[in-house]
Amino acid sequence: MYQDAAGRILFDADIATQVDHDWFAQAYWHQQGALQMQVGGRGGVAMIASPLGDLVLRHYRRGGMVARWLGDRYLWTGADRTRAANEFRLLGEIARRGLPGPVAVAARHLRHGLFYSADLITRRIGGAQTLAQCLAAGHLDAALAGDVGALVARFHRAGIWHADLNAHNVLLANGALYLIDFDRGRLRKPARAWQQANLQRLRRSLLKLGAAAPGVAAFEQAIWQPLLERYRGTLNA
Repeated sequence: MYQDAAGRILFDADIATQVDHDWFAQAYWHQQGALQMQVGGRGGVAMIASPLGDLVLRHYRRGGMVARWLGDRYLWTGADRTRAANEFRLLGEIARRGLPGPVAVAARHLRHGLFYSADLITRRIGGAQTLAQCLAAGHLDAALAGDVGALVARFHRAGIWHADLNAHNVLLANGALYLIDFDRGRLRKPARAWQQANLQRLRRSLLKLGAAAPGVAAFEQAIWQPLLERYRGTLNA
């Protein structure tokens, strides 16, 4: 951990021996010739080719109407309760449980009086496609859907709740599946209510992206039922 008057940085000492504020500035990586890509959207995401390997730098930004007023500012309630610190710790727990998620490298908050801003650095999962991209390319079939069901069940069985389980946050890379973006996620006692609500969120995401274009009945038979069957089998294994 590194702390100064500006804020606090948490980092994995097994990955990086020291992390400072420059690590969280896209301009710094640009000067080093290491800024590979900037991704639009409220997340403020940048891909970095660092000496430690490829990294993802994400700046936390609000969504919805409140973003007009607060943008990237969050109400200060303590250093251990910032969005970045919570996600950093949860990713550490995910890694300890052997689950396929992003590897946390460092997290930072900057204090601004009654508010704070925050950033997170994780290792990049190379060669990945989102489930949404697989669907758009016509590659989402019963086998892949079943694998997604098993993936979600592993996290649910461990009591890990994903706050925004959708097709953009499931990655396929080199034949393996991962869940990403655990902002606002947390450990919960396994319970059918939140697990089913999580699944329904994923279902709505798939439908919104056109998974039922051939018809709802075809979607149920070819995609959703295989997903549920593997989910239930894995959850109860």
